[in-house]
Amino acid sequence: MPQFTTADGTQLYYTDEGQGLPVLALAGLTRNTADFDHVAPHLNCRLIRMDYRGRGQSDWADPATYTIPQEAMDALALLDHLDIEKAAILGTSRGGLIAMVLAATAKNRLLGVALNDIGPEIEAAGLSVIKDYIGRNPAQSTHIDAAKFRAKAWSHFKGVPMDRWLAEVQNHYTQTDDGLVIKYDPKLRDAVLDAGARPAPDLWPLYDALSDLPLAMLRGDASDLLSAQTFETMRNRRPDAHAATVLGRGHVPFLDEPESLGVLHDWILSL
Repeated sequence: MPQFTTADGTQLYYTDEGQGLPVLALAGLTRNTADFDHVAPHLNCRLIRMDYRGRGQSDWADPATYTIPQEAMDALALLDHLDIEKAAILGTSRGGLIAMVLAATAKNRLLGVALNDIGPEIEAAGLSVIKDYIGRNPAQSTHIDAAKFRAKAWSHFKGVPMDRWLAEVQNHYTQTDDGLVIKYDPKLRDAVLDAGARPAPDLWPLYDALSDLPLAMLRGDASDLLSAQTFETMRNRRPDAHAATVLGRGHVPFLDEPESLGVLHDWILSL
């Protein structure tokens, strides 16, 4: 199992597949390398993925280190481990926030950034949903039950077959005799709620730090985390960006939709 060790001794899991231009794929808050299973076969690049500390197959760590700045440093440590001087970042949700931090603090390591359903303004409704489920095991006891529940609860995702929902919940939960168990440290909840108790920073300067990097942006048309208005402002500030709204998707697009693949292919070519 490929792992590397960070400066504080935490072992982090990663994958490194394909050839060509290196793209570091950073997942959502509670998610893992499997976040990119659907898009991976469609990308012509060297795709590198990482489980953040406390998630997936990486070590659990001090919850005080479950922060975006630390995860940004971990991403750079992985690039160092692989002897990669520069990489593009494909960031889903939290992964996009990490990418913006890297653009502001280590732009010399970046070839470009793609943001999947995330921006410098995060809607309160979406944050409320995250705070409700984070750190808690689902009520369903089997993957099949969880897939059926998700298909019904996420009806704003259109045309998604049941096998896709099943793959999603299998990626997120381990099925045990006592029910489904989340694949991350439950104490991530404490870190997120603690961060939410502080005044929200202005993230537009981080977005503007992307100004001279090739940029791609995607938004699910039913997203509750990235509003249409914020997305429009992002596009107005970067009219050169490769951007699209993905129809029939909420937070977050799977990235193998035609709109998503069109944007990502154009972005990779621009790099």
